[in-house]
Amino acid sequence: MARFMDIHDGFVGVTEEQLAEAHAADLAVEGEEGVHFETAWLDPESGKVFCLSTGPSKEAVMRVHEKTGHPTDQVYAVDIVV
Repeated sequence: MARFMDIHDGFVGVTEEQLAEAHAADLAVEGEEGVHFETAWLDPESGKVFCLSTGPSKEAVMRVHEKTGHPTDQVYAVDIVV
C-alpha cells in the first residue's frame, strides 16, 4: 500500500472534538475504497488539516473525503521516509 498525506483548507476555529468527528466519518467509510486513515492533525489558526493514510491510490483517498463531506484535491504520495 502507498502512503499519502492530504491537506484540507477552511477549518479555521475547528475544535479537537470536531476534528475527531470528521476523522471518524472517514474511518466509517474508508474500507469501501481500501483506504486506512492513520492520523489527522489540525492547525486551527490557519484552518489547515493534514491527514496521513494508506491506500491503493490518491484518487481512492479523495473519494473517501468526498463521501464524508470534506473533499480535497491536495493529496500527495509520501513514499520516501527518513
